[in-house]
Amino acid sequence: MVEGLGSLARFSLTGGEAGDSPQALPLIKDLRPGSLSADKAYDSDIIIEHLRAEGIEAVIPPRSNRLIQRTFDKHRYKSRNLVERFFCRIKQFRRIATRYDKLAARFASFVALVAAVIWLD
Repeated sequence: MVEGLGSLARFSLTGGEAGDSPQALPLIKDLRPGSLSADKAYDSDIIIEHLRAEGIEAVIPPRSNRLIQRTFDKHRYKSRNLVERFFCRIKQFRRIATRYDKLAARFASFVALVAAVIWLD
């Protein structure tokens, strides 16, 4: 998860076979942003209902197979590329891009270190 300026806010390591959307609710559980931008993979009823209950605007495009298509702010959705740009920046560090570390704790430490270096840059 990145914040509005493109810096790392929170992250969670999962296995390579695990999906990203089940990790969304634990990452945002105690945050109260005005809006949350995400791609179509996060368009699930559980996430949308949680955001609605918390008063957070969901800037998530609906999947094409939804029976009832909901609207979203396309102009705000353009800022979602901050997440993609952040991933491109951290992959400039070879240790992160190739995941040399065998231990998840060590890899997570280097992700946090790289995020701090990028934030200082």
